[in-house]
Amino acid sequence: MHVQDGPDLDLSVQVARVKEKTRPWWSIISLILAIASAITSAWAHSSFDTYFRSDHVPYQIIAAASAVAFCVFASIATYGLSRSARSVLEPRIGTAHAAVIKYFLLLIGGFTTLAITLALFHVPVSQLLIGGVLTSVIVGIAAQQAMSNVFAGMVLLLARPFRAGDQILLRAGAIGGELTGTVTEIGITYVRLDTGDSVISVPNSQVLNAVVGPQPQQAKSRARSESLQIGGDDQPKPPGRGALPPS
Repeated sequence: MHVQDGPDLDLSVQVARVKEKTRPWWSIISLILAIASAITSAWAHSSFDTYFRSDHVPYQIIAAASAVAFCVFASIATYGLSRSARSVLEPRIGTAHAAVIKYFLLLIGGFTTLAITLALFHVPVSQLLIGGVLTSVIVGIAAQQAMSNVFAGMVLLLARPFRAGDQILLRAGAIGGELTGTVTEIGITYVRLDTGDSVISVPNSQVLNAVVGPQPQQAKSRARSESLQIGGDDQPKPPGRGALPPS
């Protein structure tokens, strides 16, 4: 059994690598097919005015099928390209920043796909945009706390007052005074701290409004090491062998 595990493991690793390399090409092919489907749907829709009429039924079927195909291929391309962008940027800018870029690309790609699909079906997009703006305002007011945590998380990821693995101290009235711990993760909505007893999640908005600094033990040890280094340079050296003691 052990002799057969080695080749099987190598084969699975090779298959995973091949899939990882071919994944961007599938996204590019899906994007090309989505563009072709949109062009086909627009061409077929030029032969008739509205759907659900007895004239030009074949063109109506082609236009509708091409619009659906565009929605499918565009969704696949959006997900694949955003995932590829995250895998490319993650070694350079970190996991958290790459995740933010991935979600941003998914949001923009999904909105664009929906708008073009509705336009291919000749649905009045302007009215939907106005309704979407009003809905966004209402949802934004209702989810103000959650949105503030998301934007605060973006500010923390860009400003980088601390990083994962740092031992920090948070001081704010909203968290009940002081809170110390090791940063284990900086997420979109929460910062997770390992306090030694447990791992707690602090909302990003409260972390952004708090005073952030190193833990007191680290600050004292750092100050003590610096004072020892400075004091060691100023202290007189002991007399060598054969030297006369000071009078």
